Amino acid sequence: MNVSLKSVIKAVAGVAAVAMIATGALAANINGAGASFPYPIYAKWAGAYQGVSGVGLNYQSIGSGGGIAQIKAKTVTFGATDAPLKAAELQKYGLAQFPTVIGGVVPVVNVPGVGAGQLVLSGKVLADIFAGKVARWDDPAIKALNPGVNLPAKAISVVHRADASGTSFVFTTYLSRVDQDWAKSVGAATAVDWPVGIGAKGNEGVAGNVAQTSGSIGYVEFAYAKQNHLKHARMINKDGKTIVPSADTFKAAAAGADWAGAANNGFYIILVDQAGANAWPITATTYILVYKQPGDVASTKETLKFFQWSYKNGGNAALSLDYVPLPPNAVQAIEASWKQIQGW
Repeated sequence: MNVSLKSVIKAVAGVAAVAMIATGALAANINGAGASFPYPIYAKWAGAYQGVSGVGLNYQSIGSGGGIAQIKAKTVTFGATDAPLKAAELQKYGLAQFPTVIGGVVPVVNVPGVGAGQLVLSGKVLADIFAGKVARWDDPAIKALNPGVNLPAKAISVVHRADASGTSFVFTTYLSRVDQDWAKSVGAATAVDWPVGIGAKGNEGVAGNVAQTSGSIGYVEFAYAKQNHLKHARMINKDGKTIVPSADTFKAAAAGADWAGAANNGFYIILVDQAGANAWPITATTYILVYKQPGDVASTKETLKFFQWSYKNGGNAALSLDYVPLPPNAVQAIEASWKQIQGW
């Protein structure tokens, strides 16, 4: 684990520890678990919210699969997932679902002699790398996209998620959209049968493995790439443009989202491979799950108050970590949807 990763985990753990103390002191039991994709921004929001409200948040970054499992088991007040549940499943379990923030998944590499943003990849080549069909950095398919880049004659070490992951759902959904072979042989899910590579737990684990392994490639939420000084690749998007990951390119990918319409379907929106000259191709929103008829009405109300505060006051914090705040029309639709939740 590199120094930066240690410092990030230490800082976030500190926020969580303080939050748990405050939570106990005020009997405001806000406990959540799930996706690691939004972990950095939830931790930052939690620290700021505690300062103004005295209410703490204990959030466990255990992956989207874990978050879904824990909310279904009723062991947390809210679950968090980057893989949205469809309306039928929400109805089956009596759950409400709403998005919180938009971000981007980026390929990160550790290739000797190749700098951040220097490597260009297409969706097809990225799929072939994770399928094991392109196995060396000097493969002709990579060289064709990178004239003038000194690519080493070195084996590619693939790093993927080992846990049930919403980031994996986003990533594999993108690969399935751009490559029919991937769609048929591997598919899109929170957990897939990866053709090659080693598994790591959480965005944190993938970031740490890529940082330590020469010749490696992985995929993480962009905040983890920046915090850990990982070298990201540029991507060729649906319009054939070579794009860098940024809040602006994530925002461009989400520009056409019909948030009001999505409210009737549990806000189920997929933002990968969107048209637009400036759209980052692996963009996603991340979600919160709560019960419509919660066992602990007060804690669920406190959860909604936390996210309501974050929508109103957390935009600059989100942008500082290269997430994109939801647009006002999305927030309006989300808060209107909370009328179905008991106690709000």
